[in-house]
Amino acid sequence: MQGQRKRFDLPPLDRLEVFEAAARNLSFTRAAAELSRTQSAVSRSIALLEDRLGFALFERRHRALLLTERGQALYAAARDALERLHDSVAKLRTPQAGRTVTVTSNLSFASLWLIPRLRGFTREHPGVDVRIAASNDLLDLDRAGIDVAVRYSTSERAPGGSKLFDEEVFPVCSPALARDPARPLATPADLAGHVLLHLEDARLAPWLDWAQWFESAGVPDLRPAGALRFSHYDQLVQAAVTGQGVALGRTPLMRELMRAGQLVAPFRRAIATPRGYYLMRGRRSLGNADVDAFERWVRAEATRTGAEDAPDERVSRRPSRARRGT
Repeated sequence: MQGQRKRFDLPPLDRLEVFEAAARNLSFTRAAAELSRTQSAVSRSIALLEDRLGFALFERRHRALLLTERGQALYAAARDALERLHDSVAKLRTPQAGRTVTVTSNLSFASLWLIPRLRGFTREHPGVDVRIAASNDLLDLDRAGIDVAVRYSTSERAPGGSKLFDEEVFPVCSPALARDPARPLATPADLAGHVLLHLEDARLAPWLDWAQWFESAGVPDLRPAGALRFSHYDQLVQAAVTGQGVALGRTPLMRELMRAGQLVAPFRRAIATPRGYYLMRGRRSLGNADVDAFERWVRAEATRTGAEDAPDERVSRRPSRARRGT
């Protein structure tokens, strides 16, 4: 029977390890010391590797060792492959070394709601590490190894999820801006004297555009003094905190900043949006006591803070759905 072609036509792993050390140090002597080998053994291993590959990896100059162009390319590949193997083997050797709960949410929820509260969970569960995989992409929980997701979505787009919060939007600004006697904020019409902060692409979430709040407040044609636009909502919020303008705040994301006195709501009018925040579990987390504890903690925090978030005057509005939130 004719021999089958090997799937991986590679030189021996130990020679690649020697090459990586020699290339990184640009010295056979230092590589030998690092690998607990003799300098001659390293030199012989490199010569055998070059013979196997059919090209030179190093330029040997007087008191200098340089990588050839092909040597540089192989070094980059070998370094990456060996580091990945090292990390994978280390994890497999100690599968029970740590207890980790991996959580995903969009960037805004992670930075403005989850992370500021996370110390409460870690204080109650000091043996559990929480890994935050913040992304505005909808990650596949099982493929990505995610235990818990908090989705900014509608109920139809969060199958199997349970609602943590509804969402409402309302103007917020820094206390200093709200108290500025030269530019009062007594009525919605006073926004004409202020810079307004905008999300750069509000087409994805039209309820986060000022036009809808203006309409609900009876000032549909209002023209502000200026505008600043941001690609991410947490950047927009930071600009509001530093007094650069008035933003549309969102529940439940504003609660901690308002409680800390960094933001205030000058008008008591909020618009309900068609989105909310839904908690979902990955299949791999079922029966995991640490993930169960994290879920209970998130639900308790949601119950404790959810009813306190928005101003009193609420207007129910259900704009058209968008592809994905922010």
